[in-house]
Amino acid sequence: MKNVSFDRLVDVVAMLRSDNGCPWDLAQTHESLKADLIEEAYELIEAIDAKVPKKICDELGDLLMQVMLHSQIATDRNEFGVDEVIENLTEKLVRRHPHVFGSVVATDENEVLENWEEIKRGEDGNKDRKSSLDGIPHSLPSLQRAEKIQKRASRAGFDWDQTEDVLPKLQEEIDEIEESIRNDDITEIEMEIGDLLFSVVNLCRFLNVQPEEALRKSTRKFVDRFQRMETALERTNKKFKDYDLSTLDQIWEQVKQQEKA
Repeated sequence: MKNVSFDRLVDVVAMLRSDNGCPWDLAQTHESLKADLIEEAYELIEAIDAKVPKKICDELGDLLMQVMLHSQIATDRNEFGVDEVIENLTEKLVRRHPHVFGSVVATDENEVLENWEEIKRGEDGNKDRKSSLDGIPHSLPSLQRAEKIQKRASRAGFDWDQTEDVLPKLQEEIDEIEESIRNDDITEIEMEIGDLLFSVVNLCRFLNVQPEEALRKSTRKFVDRFQRMETALERTNKKFKDYDLSTLDQIWEQVKQQEKA
C-alpha cells in the first residue's frame, strides 16, 4: 500500500472526527463502536465464504475503517495514534516469530504455537497470569472460546489420547440430558446441554474441524433448504401450517434430493 493512500485515509478520518466533520463520527466512542466492529468482522466472513474478491476487498476496507476510527478516538484523547498501533503490531510480529526473525528453530505449526504462547506469557500485561487458561476473552463466541480453552488445556497436558475417547463422552452427555429431562429440572437441562456442546467442540478439535464454521455451514444449509421449501409451498398456495409434520418431512427430503441432482 502506498504511503500517500494511507496518509490520505488518516486525514479523511481525522476530518470526519473534527468540529467541521460528521456529527455521527464525532459522537462515536470506543464503547459505541463495539457492535459495529463485530458486525464488520462478520460481514468480512460472509464475503470470504462467498469467495468474491471485490466483496472481500470492500469488507476489509470497512474493517480497516473501524481500526482507523478507534485510533482517531484515542488520538483525540491524547492516548495514542495509528502510528503507535502499527509500530506495536510490527514489533509484536517480529518478537513472536523468532523462528523467522531470530535463531529459534520451529519445525511445525505446534512448535510455532508453543513458542508464541511462551513469548506471550513473558510480555508486559501477561506476566501475572497464573493459569494456562487466563487471558482468553469472555466476549468470544461461546463455541470459539470453548475451542481455545480446550486447546490451552491440551497444551498443558490435560486431554484425551485419541478421537475414539471423545465419542463415548458424547453419548454419556446425551444420557445425562435425558435424565435431566426426566427430572424436569431446567437448570440441570441447561447445564447438561452445555456439557454436550462442550464435548462436541472437543470432537471438532480432534478432527480439525472449526465448530463455529461447521455450525455456520449447517445453518446456511438449513436456511437454503427452508427457503426452497417455502418456494415449493407457494406454488400450491399453501403454508407450512396447512401440512402435517409427516408431509413436510417428505417435502424436506425432496428438497435434499434436488441438491444431489
